[in-house]
Amino acid sequence: MMSQFPHALWVNVNPNLRRFDQPLLNILSQHTVIAEWEYCQTPDEPASLEIALVLLEDYLKQCDHPVHLLGHGTGGLISWLYTLRHPKRVKSLTLLSVGANPAVDWQAYYFEQLNLLPCSREILLTQMVYNLFGRQCPVITRKYRKILDQDLGLSLSPHNLYQRLHISPKTIPVPLLVCGGEHDVVISSNLWQKWKSWLKEGDRLWQCLKGRYFFHASYPHRVSYQIEDFWDSLVSVPASTYEESR
Repeated sequence: MMSQFPHALWVNVNPNLRRFDQPLLNILSQHTVIAEWEYCQTPDEPASLEIALVLLEDYLKQCDHPVHLLGHGTGGLISWLYTLRHPKRVKSLTLLSVGANPAVDWQAYYFEQLNLLPCSREILLTQMVYNLFGRQCPVITRKYRKILDQDLGLSLSPHNLYQRLHISPKTIPVPLLVCGGEHDVVISSNLWQKWKSWLKEGDRLWQCLKGRYFFHASYPHRVSYQIEDFWDSLVSVPASTYEESR
Protein backbone atom coordinates (compact mmCIF):
# COMPACT_ATOMS: atom_id res chain seq x y z
CA MET A 1 0.00 0.00 0.00
CA MET A 2 1.35 3.44 -0.93
CA SER A 3 2.36 5.60 2.02
CA GLN A 4 0.07 8.55 2.76
CA PHE A 5 3.06 10.62 3.86
CA PRO A 6 4.99 12.94 1.54
CA HIS A 7 8.51 12.43 0.19
CA ALA A 8 9.45 15.99 1.15
CA LEU A 9 8.30 18.33 3.92
CA TRP A 10 8.53 22.14 3.94
CA VAL A 11 8.73 23.54 7.48
CA ASN A 12 7.11 26.94 7.95
CA VAL A 13 7.02 28.76 11.29
CA ASN A 14 6.27 32.18 9.77
CA PRO A 15 2.64 31.88 8.57
CA ASN A 16 2.50 35.51 7.43
CA LEU A 17 5.40 34.87 5.04
CA ARG A 18 3.81 31.77 3.50
CA ARG A 19 2.99 33.52 0.22
CA PHE A 20 6.70 33.87 -0.52
CA ASP A 21 7.17 30.08 -0.28
CA GLN A 22 4.35 29.13 -2.63
CA PRO A 23 6.05 29.73 -6.00
CA LEU A 24 8.81 27.27 -5.10
CA LEU A 25 6.46 24.74 -3.52
CA ASN A 26 4.19 24.80 -6.56
CA ILE A 27 7.11 23.90 -8.82
CA LEU A 28 8.50 21.21 -6.53
CA SER A 29 5.04 19.64 -6.21
CA GLN A 30 5.12 18.91 -9.94
CA HIS A 31 8.07 16.58 -9.43
CA THR A 32 7.53 15.02 -6.01
CA VAL A 33 4.96 14.64 -3.25
CA ILE A 34 5.68 17.56 -0.94
CA ALA A 35 3.70 18.74 2.08
CA GLU A 36 3.88 21.87 4.22
CA TRP A 37 4.10 21.67 8.00
CA GLU A 38 3.11 24.94 9.62
CA TYR A 39 3.49 26.16 13.19
CA CYS A 40 1.21 29.00 14.30
CA GLN A 41 1.12 30.78 17.61
CA THR A 42 -0.97 33.52 19.17
CA PRO A 43 0.42 36.81 20.54
CA ASP A 44 0.00 35.45 24.08
CA GLU A 45 2.15 32.36 23.52
CA PRO A 46 5.92 32.29 24.14
CA ALA A 47 8.23 31.97 21.14
CA SER A 48 9.34 28.44 22.02
CA LEU A 49 11.53 26.53 19.59
CA GLU A 50 11.13 23.49 21.82
CA ILE A 51 7.36 23.36 21.42
CA ALA A 52 7.69 23.52 17.64
CA LEU A 53 10.28 20.73 17.66
CA VAL A 54 8.05 18.46 19.77
CA LEU A 55 5.06 19.05 17.50
CA LEU A 56 7.15 18.40 14.39
CA GLU A 57 8.31 15.13 15.92
CA ASP A 58 4.71 14.19 16.70
CA TYR A 59 3.99 14.50 13.00
CA LEU A 60 7.08 12.86 11.54
CA LYS A 61 7.20 9.90 13.92
CA GLN A 62 4.05 8.66 12.19
CA CYS A 63 5.81 8.59 8.83
CA ASP A 64 7.03 5.19 7.64
CA HIS A 65 10.04 6.55 5.72
CA PRO A 66 12.65 9.34 6.00
CA VAL A 67 11.67 12.59 4.25
CA HIS A 68 13.54 15.41 2.55
CA LEU A 69 13.25 18.31 5.01
CA LEU A 70 13.32 21.92 3.79
CA GLY A 71 13.01 25.31 5.42
CA HIS A 72 13.65 29.02 4.87
CA GLY A 73 14.88 31.36 7.60
CA THR A 74 13.50 30.32 10.99
CA GLY A 75 11.82 27.34 9.34
CA GLY A 76 15.30 26.28 8.29
CA LEU A 77 16.51 26.68 11.88
CA ILE A 78 13.75 24.35 13.14
CA SER A 79 14.55 21.86 10.36
CA TRP A 80 18.26 21.96 11.29
CA LEU A 81 17.58 21.48 15.01
CA TYR A 82 15.15 18.64 14.28
CA THR A 83 17.66 16.87 12.04
CA LEU A 84 20.29 17.02 14.78
CA ARG A 85 17.86 15.28 17.14
CA HIS A 86 16.26 12.79 14.76
CA PRO A 87 18.59 12.17 11.80
CA LYS A 88 17.04 8.77 11.01
CA ARG A 89 13.76 10.49 10.14
CA VAL A 90 15.43 12.83 7.64
CA LYS A 91 16.61 11.76 4.18
CA SER A 92 18.22 15.11 3.41
CA LEU A 93 18.14 18.68 4.68
CA THR A 94 17.82 21.79 2.51
CA LEU A 95 18.33 25.20 4.12
CA LEU A 96 17.43 28.48 2.42
CA SER A 97 18.66 31.81 3.84
CA VAL A 98 20.21 30.11 6.86
CA GLY A 99 23.73 31.13 7.84
CA ALA A 100 26.45 29.38 9.81
CA ASN A 101 24.75 30.89 12.86
CA PRO A 102 21.44 29.16 12.06
CA ALA A 103 19.45 31.38 14.43
CA VAL A 104 19.95 34.53 12.33
CA ASP A 105 16.80 35.57 10.48
CA TRP A 106 15.32 38.79 9.10
CA GLN A 107 14.04 39.78 12.54
CA ALA A 108 17.53 39.59 14.04
CA TYR A 109 18.61 42.02 11.31
CA TYR A 110 15.58 44.25 11.98
CA PHE A 111 16.34 44.59 15.69
CA GLU A 112 20.01 45.19 14.96
CA GLN A 113 19.05 48.04 12.62
CA LEU A 114 16.58 49.38 15.19
CA ASN A 115 19.41 49.73 17.70
CA LEU A 116 21.59 51.49 15.17
CA LEU A 117 18.95 53.69 13.57
CA PRO A 118 16.38 54.82 16.14
CA CYS A 119 13.40 55.77 13.99
CA SER A 120 9.72 54.94 13.66
CA ARG A 121 8.63 51.34 13.07
CA GLU A 122 7.03 52.36 9.77
CA ILE A 123 10.19 53.96 8.42
CA LEU A 124 12.38 51.06 9.42
CA LEU A 125 9.98 48.46 8.02
CA THR A 126 9.87 50.38 4.74
CA GLN A 127 13.65 50.20 4.61
CA MET A 128 13.44 46.49 5.42
CA VAL A 129 11.19 45.97 2.40
CA TYR A 130 13.84 47.56 0.19
CA ASN A 131 16.60 45.48 1.79
CA LEU A 132 14.75 42.17 1.63
CA PHE A 133 12.98 42.53 -1.73
CA GLY A 134 14.60 45.41 -3.56
CA ARG A 135 12.85 48.64 -4.59
CA GLN A 136 9.09 48.21 -5.00
CA CYS A 137 6.25 50.46 -6.08
CA PRO A 138 4.41 52.26 -3.24
CA VAL A 139 1.47 49.82 -3.30
CA ILE A 140 3.66 46.72 -3.03
CA THR A 141 5.89 48.42 -0.46
CA ARG A 142 2.90 49.06 1.81
CA LYS A 143 1.66 45.50 1.32
CA TYR A 144 5.04 43.95 2.16
CA ARG A 145 5.52 46.33 5.09
CA LYS A 146 2.23 45.13 6.58
CA ILE A 147 3.29 41.49 6.14
CA LEU A 148 6.61 42.09 7.91
CA ASP A 149 4.84 43.98 10.69
CA GLN A 150 2.50 41.02 11.25
CA ASP A 151 5.41 38.59 11.22
CA LEU A 152 7.16 40.53 13.98
CA GLY A 153 4.23 39.83 16.27
CA LEU A 154 3.25 36.30 15.33
CA SER A 155 6.28 34.34 14.15
CA LEU A 156 8.50 31.91 16.06
CA SER A 157 11.62 34.05 15.65
CA PRO A 158 13.73 33.81 18.84
CA HIS A 159 14.85 37.45 18.62
CA ASN A 160 13.53 40.64 20.17
CA LEU A 161 14.65 44.17 20.98
CA TYR A 162 16.58 43.08 24.06
CA GLN A 163 18.30 39.88 22.98
CA ARG A 164 19.41 37.92 19.94
CA LEU A 165 19.90 34.16 20.00
CA HIS A 166 23.20 32.71 18.81
CA ILE A 167 23.56 29.03 17.88
CA SER A 168 26.90 27.52 16.88
CA PRO A 169 26.90 25.37 13.74
CA LYS A 170 27.44 21.62 13.74
CA THR A 171 27.93 18.98 11.08
CA ILE A 172 24.60 17.48 10.06
CA PRO A 173 24.60 13.64 9.81
CA VAL A 174 22.46 13.62 6.62
CA PRO A 175 23.03 15.05 3.12
CA LEU A 176 22.88 18.85 3.27
CA LEU A 177 22.13 21.57 0.71
CA VAL A 178 22.57 25.20 1.82
CA CYS A 179 21.20 27.87 -0.53
CA GLY A 180 21.73 31.62 -0.19
CA GLY A 181 21.16 34.85 -2.08
CA GLU A 182 24.01 36.82 -3.61
CA HIS A 183 22.63 40.16 -2.36
CA ASP A 184 21.16 38.98 0.94
CA VAL A 185 21.79 41.58 3.66
CA VAL A 186 20.58 39.25 6.43
CA ILE A 187 22.66 36.18 5.61
CA SER A 188 25.79 37.82 4.24
CA SER A 189 28.09 35.97 1.86
CA ASN A 190 30.62 35.70 4.68
CA LEU A 191 28.10 34.09 7.05
CA TRP A 192 26.90 31.78 4.29
CA GLN A 193 30.45 30.79 3.25
CA LYS A 194 31.26 29.73 6.83
CA TRP A 195 29.16 26.62 6.23
CA LYS A 196 32.16 25.22 4.30
CA SER A 197 33.82 24.26 7.58
CA TRP A 198 30.84 22.04 8.45
CA LEU A 199 30.15 20.28 5.16
CA LYS A 200 30.65 16.57 4.50
CA GLU A 201 31.45 14.90 1.20
CA GLY A 202 28.40 15.23 -1.01
CA ASP A 203 27.00 18.30 0.78
CA ARG A 204 26.43 21.40 -1.34
CA LEU A 205 26.52 25.18 -1.13
CA TRP A 206 24.66 27.12 -3.80
CA GLN A 207 24.26 30.86 -4.20
CA CYS A 208 21.43 32.42 -6.21
CA LEU A 209 22.77 35.23 -8.39
CA LYS A 210 21.04 38.56 -7.70
CA GLY A 211 18.98 36.86 -5.01
CA ARG A 212 18.04 38.56 -1.74
CA TYR A 213 16.70 37.09 1.51
CA PHE A 214 13.55 35.80 -0.22
CA PHE A 215 15.41 34.63 -3.31
CA HIS A 216 13.27 31.49 -3.50
CA ALA A 217 10.23 33.69 -4.16
CA SER A 218 11.98 35.75 -6.85
CA TYR A 219 13.74 32.86 -8.61
CA PRO A 220 11.71 29.72 -7.83
CA HIS A 221 12.70 27.84 -10.99
CA ARG A 222 16.43 28.28 -10.30
CA VAL A 223 16.01 27.12 -6.72
CA SER A 224 13.79 24.19 -7.66
CA TYR A 225 16.36 22.99 -10.19
CA GLN A 226 19.12 23.01 -7.56
CA ILE A 227 16.98 21.15 -5.02
CA GLU A 228 15.82 18.51 -7.48
CA ASP A 229 19.36 18.00 -8.77
CA PHE A 230 20.54 17.57 -5.18
CA TRP A 231 17.83 15.00 -4.48
CA ASP A 232 18.66 13.14 -7.71
CA SER A 233 22.32 12.96 -6.68
CA LEU A 234 21.31 11.01 -3.57
CA VAL A 235 19.69 8.18 -5.52
CA SER A 236 23.05 6.62 -6.31
CA VAL A 237 24.40 7.08 -2.77
CA PRO A 238 24.07 3.90 -0.64
CA ALA A 239 21.98 4.49 2.46
CA SER A 240 24.73 2.89 4.55
CA THR A 241 27.01 5.82 3.72
CA TYR A 242 24.95 8.04 6.00
CA GLU A 243 23.69 5.39 8.37
CA GLU A 244 27.27 4.78 9.49
CA SER A 245 27.59 8.45 10.52
CA ARG A 246 24.46 8.22 12.64
